[in-house]
Amino acid sequence: MAILKIIKFPDPILRKKCQEVKEVNEEIKKLVDDMVETMEKNNGIGLAAPQVGVLKRVIVAETEKGPRGFINPKILKKTQNTEMMEEGCLSFPGLWLKIKRRKGVEIEALDGDGKKIKAEGLLARILQHEIDHLDGVLFIDRIGFWQRLKIRKKLKEYGFDRQSN
Repeated sequence: MAILKIIKFPDPILRKKCQEVKEVNEEIKKLVDDMVETMEKNNGIGLAAPQVGVLKRVIVAETEKGPRGFINPKILKKTQNTEMMEEGCLSFPGLWLKIKRRKGVEIEALDGDGKKIKAEGLLARILQHEIDHLDGVLFIDRIGFWQRLKIRKKLKEYGFDRQSN
């Protein structure tokens, strides 16, 4: 296993849409293992493949059963209930933002057995955040005008401007 370099904003790869994984082969399994090690080394609770420079639909997340890989994850259902919580992102070190997300989701992903996963609370939030990455959506895209105004100086340090949004 290897520690991978985490891509930081404003690298354009973070805005690209990822390709589906056609086959779960040794290369993909190694990627998942390396992503888990990278996430843990950086004290993260989730990581998406584009954050390590790979444009494939692969994420890893900390679950109640330990770290787990999700290949080609798709959100099938979302609860109506939402909650506002603080989120961070390994591609934006030191930046924490209040983000409104659904409290629960049901996803389908390959994880060796291809099961549907129901998630609530923190895991639901992690999965939504990481699946956003696979579509080139960043958590800064989910904040409102007033919150953006409050943190505009910090966002400028990351190279954020109107073209990036």
